[in-house]
Amino acid sequence: MSVPRFVHLNNGVSLPTIGLGTYKSPKGQVEEAVKAAIDIGYRHFDCAWYYGNETEVGSAIKEKINSGTVKREDIFVTSKLWNNFHARDAVIPKLKESLTSLGLEYLDLYLIHWPFGIKQDGPPLPSENAESFFTDDDYVETWKGMEDAQKLGLTKSIGLSNFNSEQVERILKNATIKPVVNQVECNPNLTQKKLISYCKERDIVIVGYTPLGRVEVAGQPGFPDPTILDAKVIAMSKKYNKTAAQIVLNYLVNNLGVVVIPKSVTPSRIKENFEIYDFVLDAEDETYLDSRNNGQRVAQLTPYKTHKYYPFNIDF
Repeated sequence: MSVPRFVHLNNGVSLPTIGLGTYKSPKGQVEEAVKAAIDIGYRHFDCAWYYGNETEVGSAIKEKINSGTVKREDIFVTSKLWNNFHARDAVIPKLKESLTSLGLEYLDLYLIHWPFGIKQDGPPLPSENAESFFTDDDYVETWKGMEDAQKLGLTKSIGLSNFNSEQVERILKNATIKPVVNQVECNPNLTQKKLISYCKERDIVIVGYTPLGRVEVAGQPGFPDPTILDAKVIAMSKKYNKTAAQIVLNYLVNNLGVVVIPKSVTPSRIKENFEIYDFVLDAEDETYLDSRNNGQRVAQLTPYKTHKYYPFNIDF
């Protein structure tokens, strides 16, 4: 049994099962990280307008294309529409802004970053008096803007991020183009098995962000400890001659069927995260990792829990 290197999206496009995440990758470091990742073999890069570093990501990709290391068609680039721009007529201008920053003529995938809208003239992520910035922008109308963008050839595929099952269902009932993915937090503390099953039945791939958890919040009240710090997972790493991170990423890709986008700017870590395809977990180890699921999120965005489109107020 081999670990899949690609999944096929419902529009026939192939998506590498591991990509490089760029959230919180600092300016001055992310460009070198992307170049290192391409040299290692990564072909999938997860970006977003909100991350504020698409220009550097694009510079790295351009350099590697110009040097002949890769061709544009070899690279799969995702970006995302932020919450302030949910009006249908705001989608295409914002996508074009990301294209300009990335130096690309088209995206491979464009996602609605979150289902809830924020006033266009408000801060990107208001924490104080957040409710005063809420809008009633309907994500179904946002989706129509996404469809407009795909029809214009600005992106090859479109999808969702942080949508719950009811929200996905509402999109499907109103869509003329079916979303290819739903990108959500997914790790052993939050396996998302119900949502994975729901989306799989509808031929929608789950892309998992924060697959390794976040070590920087370990021990803080209300946040889960990352599984890579679990003593039994560390013991597994010795058993397979792999790192704890490799154990977790392999489990997510091979056992849960999730595409993973771990973030790093350290070349050795980027390389390590990519080397997950040459082993398969025993049933007992899979069962243990399954047992770690406690439903705890790292990305909670609790200031928005009263928004009508906040996604985490139902089971999945």
